[in-house]
Amino acid sequence: MKFVTYLLNDVETLGIVNSKMTGVYSFKSLGLQKDYKDMNDFIANATESDLAALKSRSYEENASIKVDLLEDIKLCAPIVNPVKDVLCLGLNYKDHVEETNRSFNANYELPKYPIYFSKRVNKAIGINDKITNYQGVSEEVDYEVELAVIIGKEGINIKKEDAYDYVFGYTIMNDVSARDLQQRHGGQWFRGKSIDSFTPLGPWIVYKDEITPPVELDVLSKVNGEVRQSSNTKHFIFDIPTIINDLSAGMTLKPGDIIATGTPSGVGMGFKPPKYLKSGDKVECTIEGIGTLVNVVD
Repeated sequence: MKFVTYLLNDVETLGIVNSKMTGVYSFKSLGLQKDYKDMNDFIANATESDLAALKSRSYEENASIKVDLLEDIKLCAPIVNPVKDVLCLGLNYKDHVEETNRSFNANYELPKYPIYFSKRVNKAIGINDKITNYQGVSEEVDYEVELAVIIGKEGINIKKEDAYDYVFGYTIMNDVSARDLQQRHGGQWFRGKSIDSFTPLGPWIVYKDEITPPVELDVLSKVNGEVRQSSNTKHFIFDIPTIINDLSAGMTLKPGDIIATGTPSGVGMGFKPPKYLKSGDKVECTIEGIGTLVNVVD
């Protein structure tokens, strides 16, 4: 199942992409009686029977089920307003550690423990939404394709062997980053990654049963058609069970929490000269089994 948030008559609506990938069935069209207020509410409170009913009906080729065609609707970020800041991993690919050292004249070693930061998100943007180029705020706007893990149920001190039980699904995040702000503020990452519109998410959340553990997915980014990043999540330094186990040690994870798992090499700052984003650039972030998230810089 691919869960979406979309605009229907200017109202945010929850639905599932149909099996032909041509349209969306709203929860109501599939007979779900409970009116979930948003995706966070659904992730936290959907019952097993709700999920089973949605899955069985969403794959029916039944002309009586109303479909909203993708070409006629506006897809939003699947989670428009995250319940908290996004939990992010830095330096989770060896080649990106090396790239960061070259770009920032730094001396990061391969981490022995996951490196975390948070990303403030007032409102996530969705597929085909514009990344705002804030001239005068940053002149070094960069892209980072990342697999985002959505937590499905509350947990603390989660064992590695149980970690996938706490996953709801997966989506794509472009961790848009202002590199000059990162450097200006002591090399820490929060400020440069928390600008409005710097969190594209989507185009949907793929339910966990469509991606079999261990999660080893091709990851790709393009700018104006040029391949910039190409890797696979099997190259994580810290895999998903390790991340969930480590994050949840003494800290409760909640339904709807978003964990961004890091980016591989090939970001704009890694080129000589750097290839930062500029107005009009088209960024495509693709992850195997999920899809492609497309945004244009305003």
